[in-house]
Amino acid sequence: MPESSRRGLLFGAAAVSTGALLAACTSNEPNNARSDADTAPAADDKPGAPVTIGFAGPQADHGWLNAINENATSRAARYSDVTLEITEGSNDTAAQIGQVQTLINKKVDVLVVLPADGKALTQAGLQAMKAGIPVINLDRIFASPQAYRCWIGGDNYGMGLNAGRYIGERLKDKPDAKVVELAGMDNLELTQQRTRGFDDALKNYPNITKVARQAAEFTVESGQAKMAQLLQAQSAFDALWNHDDDQGVGALRAIAQAGRDEFLMVGGAGAKSAMDAIKADDGVLKATVLYPPTMAASAIDLARALGQNKGVGGMAELEIPASVTLYSAVVTKDNVDAYLPTGFS
Repeated sequence: MPESSRRGLLFGAAAVSTGALLAACTSNEPNNARSDADTAPAADDKPGAPVTIGFAGPQADHGWLNAINENATSRAARYSDVTLEITEGSNDTAAQIGQVQTLINKKVDVLVVLPADGKALTQAGLQAMKAGIPVINLDRIFASPQAYRCWIGGDNYGMGLNAGRYIGERLKDKPDAKVVELAGMDNLELTQQRTRGFDDALKNYPNITKVARQAAEFTVESGQAKMAQLLQAQSAFDALWNHDDDQGVGALRAIAQAGRDEFLMVGGAGAKSAMDAIKADDGVLKATVLYPPTMAASAIDLARALGQNKGVGGMAELEIPASVTLYSAVVTKDNVDAYLPTGFS
């Protein structure tokens, strides 16, 4: 691969697709076509120079993480000119560093990494960049911008902000409205960002007070246990924001067991089970705020563009951006059909 490509100097108009949505805008696909990584129109499907992409992803021990891996592999399979070298997913930092070093030694053309720990994997990213292998840093950001050519990920603050705005608009005319929050793991910055965005949104609705908050652990079991505690402590409230749809499965179990239905619930991430419940509209879950795993498909698009020394049409700049933050859309009964294909199990 030319050295200019390794430095990410792309010639031609460039842009980034969020699950190839930009490509879809000019596609001949029908409006009701599925929009997941398996069937969405891929960016620039015309075959080009062969590209070997190394993918170091997470251990698939959570629905969203499994969807990340599936989006990456299915997207790469769309391209006849892409070879994907994929490592066994790991949440162990030392193991993942070794996996990245193996991909560097294999001299892959481009590297896509979702680090178990962004700070801890920074040196591995720097090593790849120094070796002339451009890095697409997926979601969990490295500690130094020198460790990646492009970062692409979700908007944790925006998740909280949009969840708060949705709840605020639903409760804006209710005097002395009360909300509760079922957060994720408090030691994670992403959880703190989601809470901060939620709190900032609620500042615009002086009639609403957040009366309780519990931190769970992104699992069904923790969601059920912590939601049960919230329900016991609060005899009545008007809205619940749950950070994660996986732990939301447990939260909904606790809610059903308690026989409570006086409030509306907003989930987070975009699981298919949550979207199905929203579509059915026969329970408390009324919305979920996306944290799209399709970012992994877009990361493959970006890696392919880097490897082929070309852009992804749609923007005027000659290079792809240094960072891409995906939008946290709110999925409700009104728009759920459009987002159902992206829901993960």
